[in-house]
Amino acid sequence: MKCEHCTRKECSKKTKTDDQENVSADALSPAQENGEKCDTSKHKVLVVSVCPQSLPYFAAKFNLSVTDASRRLCGFLKSLGVHYVFDTTIAADFSILESQKEFVRRYRQHSEEERTLPMLTSACPGWVRYAERVLGCPITAHLCTARSPQQVMGSLVKDYFARQQNLSPEKIFHVIVAPCYDKKLEALQESLPPALHGSRGADCVLTSGEIAQIMEQGDLSVKDAAVDTLFGDLKEDKVTRHDGASSDGHLAHIFRHAAKELFNEDVEEVTYRALRNKDFQEVTLEKNGEVVLRFAAAYGFRNEFHHIGTLACAASPRCLNGRGQAQTPDGHADKGIYADIPVRRPESSAHVQELYQEWLEGINSPKAREVLHTTYQSQERGAHSLDIKW
Repeated sequence: MKCEHCTRKECSKKTKTDDQENVSADALSPAQENGEKCDTSKHKVLVVSVCPQSLPYFAAKFNLSVTDASRRLCGFLKSLGVHYVFDTTIAADFSILESQKEFVRRYRQHSEEERTLPMLTSACPGWVRYAERVLGCPITAHLCTARSPQQVMGSLVKDYFARQQNLSPEKIFHVIVAPCYDKKLEALQESLPPALHGSRGADCVLTSGEIAQIMEQGDLSVKDAAVDTLFGDLKEDKVTRHDGASSDGHLAHIFRHAAKELFNEDVEEVTYRALRNKDFQEVTLEKNGEVVLRFAAAYGFRNEFHHIGTLACAASPRCLNGRGQAQTPDGHADKGIYADIPVRRPESSAHVQELYQEWLEGINSPKAREVLHTTYQSQERGAHSLDIKW
């Protein structure tokens, strides 16, 4: 895209959108017309972070494995002038780990006097927006305070990575590639950690469908490139995901952690039981004939649940088939491709443990709380949380 302050040819590229006409790459920028030279002090480091749910479409499009498709996408983005391409899975690691700890803390604090349960997932921006605007305080008090993967990725790029590169946060332009339009709204409304000094974690969100449109107009005969990591010259050797059929799988990870931490039970496979319909399922843990944990993946609820994983999209496969996702000829993302991506539990990431110490000054430090957790805004409602039939 054309840069007002730059005369380099690379900065004169213009991509066509639904509401814009194509502009010739040879058209002069305002700076060129005035005879100005490139002001390098105004250049920014361009970083793109890609959600793993966006990758199955590109794998199907190029007839490649997901890992090879990520390399093709990375090569294309770098051909446009992107300096670094990251995978957001490491950010989801932090979001899940903090959610796990918060659930255990809420479970132990829960009582008739202090209703800290159920805990509602907060990774879906569409659901959080609905809770804040429509449902109000009785619901937002139960939202998990762990920041979403997109918000954590913003802090990783604009704080940790910026300091590694000796850059101020405002010198980085950070783009998120996601399958969901609601991620754009989340980028505008997120509360900003003090460490970012007023800079937004995500400066721009492009859906995978929008990236596909750009690719259709560009040169696809580019050289593949390995996805970057936050750790120097180390590259991602393969794409991994978390244990969710189409999302980051917060519910399954929290359920396993809670079963082990609270009841010393090892759960290998999380089994969902459909209740009223396929969009209302529960997971339970029994011990000595008693149900001790009851989780739900729900879009409407009336039972006693300890944790409820809620997503705005009712249609399966949800995040994988988000409205911003690039569409295959049959109009749906291939669930099989996503299922083939190797699953990695966040506890197994040595890099995450390293970042807790090096970046956040400890797992339960004040800085970890500041960077990895948030608060919610809500309108006052007449109902009280004690009156809600969970």
